[in-house]
Amino acid sequence: MDLSYPPEAEEYRSKVKAFLADNLPEGWGGYGALDPSERDVFLKSWRETLNDNKLLAANWPAEYGGGGLTNLERVVMAEEFAALGVPTAGANDAFSIGMVGNTILHWGTDEQKEEFIPKILSGEYLFCQGYSEPNAGSDLANLGCKADKDGDEFVLNGQKIWTSAGTSANWIFVMARTDVDQPKHKGISFFLVPMDQPGIEVRQITNMAGQNHFCEVFFTDARVSAENVLGGYNNGWAVGNTLLGFERGVGAATQHLGFEAELGQLVELARSTGANEDPLVRQRIAKLHAQVQIMKYRGKQALTRYLAGKAPGPESSIGKLFWSNMHQELTECAMDVLGAEGMTGYGTETRGGLGPPPIGTANTPGNWMASFFIARPGTIYAGTSEVQKNIIGERVLGLPREPRADSGTWKESQANYK
Repeated sequence: MDLSYPPEAEEYRSKVKAFLADNLPEGWGGYGALDPSERDVFLKSWRETLNDNKLLAANWPAEYGGGGLTNLERVVMAEEFAALGVPTAGANDAFSIGMVGNTILHWGTDEQKEEFIPKILSGEYLFCQGYSEPNAGSDLANLGCKADKDGDEFVLNGQKIWTSAGTSANWIFVMARTDVDQPKHKGISFFLVPMDQPGIEVRQITNMAGQNHFCEVFFTDARVSAENVLGGYNNGWAVGNTLLGFERGVGAATQHLGFEAELGQLVELARSTGANEDPLVRQRIAKLHAQVQIMKYRGKQALTRYLAGKAPGPESSIGKLFWSNMHQELTECAMDVLGAEGMTGYGTETRGGLGPPPIGTANTPGNWMASFFIARPGTIYAGTSEVQKNIIGERVLGLPREPRADSGTWKESQANYK
């Protein structure tokens, strides 16, 4: 099996390496190596550098301010950035550019593109995601946040939860119920909602690592123009699924790098404590190494589909199920290696976010405790393991579908829940 890239891709790789060498600070050791007090300052400056060089939205057409890169060039860029622990965007850009920006380019009217795309790139518009609700997490189509038509506007009432970066955003993209008499997947619309208005309240959620990564968002008679419906009335389910499909090709190709770096830290930790002489610890680390390699080659498989222009299919659930369980195993092993010392670093960790820590993060008990905490909900967010198993069983293996109790309209389904 030949996994090498064509010459033109390697030529572009040399350009990326040169760009990073010219623009990163001297002595760069990865984003995680920066002092937490320095990260926001660096990220703001680095975002401007990327934008000036047309690499902030590298896949967007040049006419929209993007870099116009091919799919393979995007992957090469992502690989080089990930290998050095270099951010590819600003704090809210995963939502603003990677998710909703791409979706606006796909579904938006000319007027919506002219309004939103330049302001997303400039950083004037910072988005967060309004999907999950207390009763609509894994079953997202059960969402109950309502948007009632009122002239040229819609009036929003309801709640969203697990909203990442909600306090730093000034816009939120929202899936809301616009027709209760339609089946639950069909009576939903997709809105672009300004957050700086009466009727929107953001409350931070403190997790068990003491971080405020998530928020709750409450809508009480908040308003949004009908011009900000993306993709058409009652077509929100299709728009929302388009959004979730973006970035998976690049992400699958580079995802293993973060876990590979974290595994390397675990090996160093085991050597420093002498746990590497324990045959059971060695066996666990060997298994983790094999799992990271499996993730790497599954990423190559997903990349092949992506470069062929094929959308991610239901088999992508295999990857989600795999890495979330593996990350729990990895961090549990680290806590066992630390032993009682694992309790001493509580409250002193410097990492944040979800998944493995950024490259360069210190190999300390506090950071391992944070990784252990963050790995716990990994089998819940982005689709619970139970849901992923259903998707794999029904849509990949062709097993009989699980019985559904909520057929009919959304209104009827609510009566069944009660």
